[in-house]
Amino acid sequence: MAFTSLQEILDTCEKDRIPFCEAVLQDDLNERGVTREDSRKQMAALWQAMWDAAGSYKENERSRSGLVGGQGGIMEKYLAEHEPLSGAFAGQVIAGALKMGECNACMKRIVAAPTAGACGVLPAVLVPYVKKYEPEEEKVLDALYTAAGIGQVIAARAYIAGASGGCQAEIGTASAMAAGVLVALHGGSEKAIIHAAAMAIKNLLGLVCDPVAGLVEVPCVKRNVVGAMNALSSADMALAGIESRIPPDQVIDAMKEVGDQMNSSLKETGLGGLAGTPFGKEVAENFLGK
Repeated sequence: MAFTSLQEILDTCEKDRIPFCEAVLQDDLNERGVTREDSRKQMAALWQAMWDAAGSYKENERSRSGLVGGQGGIMEKYLAEHEPLSGAFAGQVIAGALKMGECNACMKRIVAAPTAGACGVLPAVLVPYVKKYEPEEEKVLDALYTAAGIGQVIAARAYIAGASGGCQAEIGTASAMAAGVLVALHGGSEKAIIHAAAMAIKNLLGLVCDPVAGLVEVPCVKRNVVGAMNALSSADMALAGIESRIPPDQVIDAMKEVGDQMNSSLKETGLGGLAGTPFGKEVAENFLGK
């Protein structure tokens, strides 16, 4: 049976003396009835697709609406000519999130992690990390199982879709997964992994889903940046030994409660929030004839 709580994964790790990733992998083998080789082969294919997607960006491409495109290139140029306030590594994370979000808006092949609208968060932290620290591929795959376990629990206890729980469910979940990946890759404990995920969710609690004209472009692309940077800070806090004062599973439950109370105009309908501004309405009218 699939895990339904982060504490359950943690308890399994302690009982069987296995790492977080192994508990998730074993659960996958039992749940889908596949071999270890098949499971890891599938995860390797996802990682390769993510890596390829990160390299597929073209600065001159624009989305059909014309709202996004080229900003990842602008950020890369800035990084080449200036020292970013957030630091070189964080600057690469920002550029990566912009580029991947724009690739999605331009209908290029991406990896939904956990959704297309949040596809930029995980690769934005993972690709620069791999380039800088050069971990073995098997270690990267292990970290992706960690991400999968976090996403699985959130999907079971709350939401991962903006239409159900707001952008906290999409970017929030992606940020939690990315925070867990960073802690796992950087040698953090299983307990640190779930607290990094919890802090990432807490920081984005209540984030609405208000896409202009209903398109996954504005403000979605830049929110991928926020999710990735939030993952960085949450991972560093967890690696330092800082924990969420609210138990991680209770944080996820709180996200569900907030999502349930959120007005439908703020859950991917393209009606409220930024979509409801005069500019947002003008874009919808011009592009969609509304």
